[in-house]
Amino acid sequence: MRLQFLGSGDAFGSGGRFNTCMSVESSATRFLLDCGASSLIAMKQYGVSPGSIETILITHLHVDHFGGLPYFILDAQFSKRTSPLTIAGPPGLSRTLPQAMDVFFPGSSIIPQRFDVRILELEPGVRTNVNGLHVTPYVVSPDHVKGSPSLALRVEADGRILTYSGDADWCNELAEAAHEADLFVCEAYFFEKAIRYHLNLRTLEEHLPEIRPKRLILTHMSPDMLARRDTISHEVAEDGMVLDF
Repeated sequence: MRLQFLGSGDAFGSGGRFNTCMSVESSATRFLLDCGASSLIAMKQYGVSPGSIETILITHLHVDHFGGLPYFILDAQFSKRTSPLTIAGPPGLSRTLPQAMDVFFPGSSIIPQRFDVRILELEPGVRTNVNGLHVTPYVVSPDHVKGSPSLALRVEADGRILTYSGDADWCNELAEAAHEADLFVCEAYFFEKAIRYHLNLRTLEEHLPEIRPKRLILTHMSPDMLARRDTISHEVAEDGMVLDF
């Protein structure tokens, strides 16, 4: 698989980074992991055609992780897309996405589309085939979003395992989601400060021996982490960064 970070930032664009979004190419499908509010801009800046995306996987329903979907869908309509699009994410997605579209662009959720949009709500703990990807969601923060959990996603394709933490409290479910993954993309919001709903690097490092990822890349960093970027021994995501694994 080939992964490109289109956005590696937090909700506030710290360091001038785009909101969370990763483009991943597999033999089964080309997909996005999260689609934050700035994702369509990032895709066009880095030359990723929205029309090439067949699948979008969403970790949770905060604007910096799913707020780009209304823009993506409307852009697809105006560009006359005809190929189907699958959007899979946490419980509550099928209710919240039309609401978001109508807040951003009133009436847009009921406009007839030239292409099919399939909304799939993932059941925590259940391995699900999504357009040839085997996706297992793990609840890593049950109340980060009102009425909908925040998920870590374990994605299997082409004989490889990619895990993305989303926004996570430390929990055993996160360790299970990322156990011996070929690539673990994990948020490290603070260096050592502990807050709810987000991981800090010190806590993550304490648990790496039990997770044992084959490769770790840190993302979704606050100014506290970005200021220490040159002293951190782990790989750090950058907008536009491309890697094969």
